[in-house]
Amino acid sequence: MPKIERSATVTWEGNVARGTGHISGDTGAFGDLPFSLPTRIGQSEGKTSPEELLAAAHGGCITMSLATQLTQAGTPPGQLDVSCRIVMDEVEGQGHQIVASFVEAAVTAEGLDDAALQELFAKADEGCPFSQLLRRAGAEVHASARLA
Repeated sequence: MPKIERSATVTWEGNVARGTGHISGDTGAFGDLPFSLPTRIGQSEGKTSPEELLAAAHGGCITMSLATQLTQAGTPPGQLDVSCRIVMDEVEGQGHQIVASFVEAAVTAEGLDDAALQELFAKADEGCPFSQLLRRAGAEVHASARLA
C-alpha cells in the first residue's frame, strides 16, 4: 500500500472558554464543522469535537479492515454496522487523555458463523492502524462483533 497522507484545516477565534472553531477536510469531503469547548465537554448542540472525529476515524478504519478480512475469507460482507465511542478522562499527573475506544460491529455476511466472525474480527482489529495507534498510546481498545 502506498504512503497515505491526508490533511485538515482548523480555524479558531477567541479564547478557549468562549471561542469557537471550524474544522475542514482538505479533500472537501467535509467542511466548516463547528466545535467549541462548551460543546466538547457538555451537550454537543449539533457541533463536533476532536473525540467524535477520532471515533469516526477509528470506526471507519476497523470497518474497512473487517471488510477486507471477510472478503479474503470468501464471505464478503453484505452489510457492516459499526459504532465507535471514544472516552477521554482525567489521568492522574497527565491531564485529560484518550483512555479507551469501544467498537461494536454487527455483521451480515452469507456463510459466516460466529466462530469465523470472531477470528476475522480479531485480525481486522489487529490490522487496523487506528487500533494500533490507540493501544501504543496507552488507551484500551474494546472491540466486539456479532452476527446481525
